[in-house]
Amino acid sequence: MQIICIAGLDTQVVNFFSNYLIDRKTNYLWNSFSSSIFNINVGVEQGSALSLILLALYLSPFLYILEKQLKNLKIPISIIFFIDDGLLISQDKLFNMSNSHLFCSYNVMSNLLDKFGLIVEHSKTEVFHFSRSHGLFNPPPLGLSPLGGPILTPKNSWKYLGFIFDKKLTFHQYIDFYSNKALLSVKCMKLLGNSSHDITFVQRRLLYRSCVLSIVLYSFQL
Repeated sequence: MQIICIAGLDTQVVNFFSNYLIDRKTNYLWNSFSSSIFNINVGVEQGSALSLILLALYLSPFLYILEKQLKNLKIPISIIFFIDDGLLISQDKLFNMSNSHLFCSYNVMSNLLDKFGLIVEHSKTEVFHFSRSHGLFNPPPLGLSPLGGPILTPKNSWKYLGFIFDKKLTFHQYIDFYSNKALLSVKCMKLLGNSSHDITFVQRRLLYRSCVLSIVLYSFQL
């Protein structure tokens, strides 16, 4: 609520969120069973449309402070966040220097998140390297054990927001994955018809445009 007030929103909006977030209660229904009422004083409902808005508002000052701290410490790291999925990007000719920058920035970020009442899911943390080198490519692991995290072995491929990246940015694995997924969808369409009543050409075209093209062109599947 302090961050919402600092954001300079209208008083009615602030009052709405205040009523929405504070002293909330809920109960659970299952067929004819109804549970007792529980107090919900932390967080928002899973899948709530407001959760993304509240998270964006809450993370804005965090990202501002994080960038400022990294700049003051002269750690050359770029930050990209998509909702709660964040990237720390280091560009260096030496893997050891890149890992050192990532380790320091990860430490600063973890401490700052802790002050904001948030945590880093170490089990979901990954490290990936791009390289223009045509020779042996064997980057060292990134050890986060002093910070309570795992020892991260660089991945051979990396999937982020539906895209599959490889070390050379050839996108061969990305194309293979989604082309096979599209072909599998086409084959599954045959199951929609039978020997006595097949689907029409209009229906096939509609299915192809709705279900196959979306995978091929946008990596999206209903």
